[in-house]
Amino acid sequence: MQRIPMTREGHEALEAELKNLKTVERPNIIQAISVAREHGDLSENAEYHAAKEKQSFIEGRLAELEDKLARADVIDITKFSGSKIIFGATVTLIDVESEKESTYKIVGEDEADVASGKISITSPIARALIGKEAGDEAEVNAPGGARAYEIADVTFR
Repeated sequence: MQRIPMTREGHEALEAELKNLKTVERPNIIQAISVAREHGDLSENAEYHAAKEKQSFIEGRLAELEDKLARADVIDITKFSGSKIIFGATVTLIDVESEKESTYKIVGEDEADVASGKISITSPIARALIGKEAGDEAEVNAPGGARAYEIADVTFR
């Protein structure tokens, strides 16, 4: 069984989603199915079929979340320090070509959200950065082509 690395915040977010699905969404969809059944012929009841489809999605997501939480390897990044880039590091990069600065935190796959500055440990950028230090250059082979970044800063927050 392969462990899934994630931060404490990512683990808590998955637990919150699981709780919401079990305590709010599942009871609501059961009620919607019950109401739709009362409308008669189920073979032509679009409301019933939509509710059953949503129930299937919810049950699938519940199973997926329970599996991920069971295999979670929660990493407490507050205990980390140093200059090497590892899981949980917040890295400030400078694009060598454009000199544009960007900051990313390396997190688990389920936590990744580029818009909020969180990249997956399995992303091309994160893989290129792991093991490097501030002052190093990293060559990233991204789908849009190779890019070079200078590592300006490495912190753990």
